Amino acid sequence: MNVLHDRIWAENNFDFPAGEVLLIDKDLEWTSFDVVNKVRGLISKHFGKRLKVGHAGTLDPLASGLVIVCTGKKTKEISTFTDQEKVYETTIRLGATTPSFDLETEVDSTYETKHITRKLVEEALLKFIGKQEQIPPAFSAKKVKGRRAYLAAREGIKVEIPTSNIEIKTIELLDFSLPEISIRIICSKGTYVRALARDIGKELKSGGHLSKLRRTGIGNFSVDKAMKLTDFENLLINA
Repeated sequence: MNVLHDRIWAENNFDFPAGEVLLIDKDLEWTSFDVVNKVRGLISKHFGKRLKVGHAGTLDPLASGLVIVCTGKKTKEISTFTDQEKVYETTIRLGATTPSFDLETEVDSTYETKHITRKLVEEALLKFIGKQEQIPPAFSAKKVKGRRAYLAAREGIKVEIPTSNIEIKTIELLDFSLPEISIRIICSKGTYVRALARDIGKELKSGGHLSKLRRTGIGNFSVDKAMKLTDFENLLINA
């Protein structure tokens, strides 16, 4: 596979029409589509070519980390990356919920956390390992009757979102510092970590929402090998 990052520092020999697989470390506030548009614009600016560019898996604006971007003929292989398992490191704030299950919206309910212990959390996490049905967040890109769910949610319209079949391969408790816990998960495509935060909060007889989310891996690709968009721009300038 022609992966740009295996040779990027040795030579700047780009072949975007034939196809490049770019590993981008997305910053907060950017959408995955913002990343794609930026990459497409930079290629057009520096090479005078407007090519097909796409990403393999949406990452929320309030999440950082790995986004795989394909150019040219490599866009035909996007599904092979999308179908691979994902790795996330996330911080869940217990004792409160938000409509979006993250910091996009304000806290709407608060709950007790005094009863929550490290052992209780570890036991609860084990219950989420394996194949299961998950209800996606209302604030998601899921389509309901041809319309993105988050559009209805932002208008205060309630819609019934069908469950998704997912699999959580592993969950590791990284830190226990109430009211927050940090976990690392390996999961199948289609898994909403925000929904997992909601469900963990319920399992602990409390509430929960994400305060931080970072995607660190997609299949065999790691964010450690990824670059910022500013690094990519500098490489094109010097190509």
